[in-house]
Amino acid sequence: MRRRLGIDPAAPTYARSAGARWGRIAPTRFPARTWEGSSPLTNPTTTSAAASVPTSHGSRYLQQLCKHWAHNLKVEFTADHGTVTFPKDARGADFPGDAVATFDAAADALTVRIDASSPEQLEALKGAVARHLDRFAFREAPLAFDWR
Repeated sequence: MRRRLGIDPAAPTYARSAGARWGRIAPTRFPARTWEGSSPLTNPTTTSAAASVPTSHGSRYLQQLCKHWAHNLKVEFTADHGTVTFPKDARGADFPGDAVATFDAAADALTVRIDASSPEQLEALKGAVARHLDRFAFREAPLAFDWR
């Protein structure tokens, strides 16, 4: 196909990255990252926390967070539900397993649930999620998190 279009087949292949906007393209020469390891949802030593954040813009913030983290994390989302997987070795950390943050948007609140492999990982992710949400919701910041 590339030869038929007049493109050198040996040239690097380029494609839009998951978060590319306004026509930016990123090289895809490197192998895709694999998301192997124990899932915190099946790990019996999982620690969890959940918070309900009162906001009328929950869907907007959910989508912004997921798009932001889609650049380098495994993310799946719709307008009212999102899941972000944080690898156990993210940013030089060495946690026992991956962590999963789940977001659910309602008309009056954004519900956040974090399933982590250790209490330290849970505390780090609670802070990261709160900082990112406050950054995206700067007009409403600071948002109230009632972690349970």
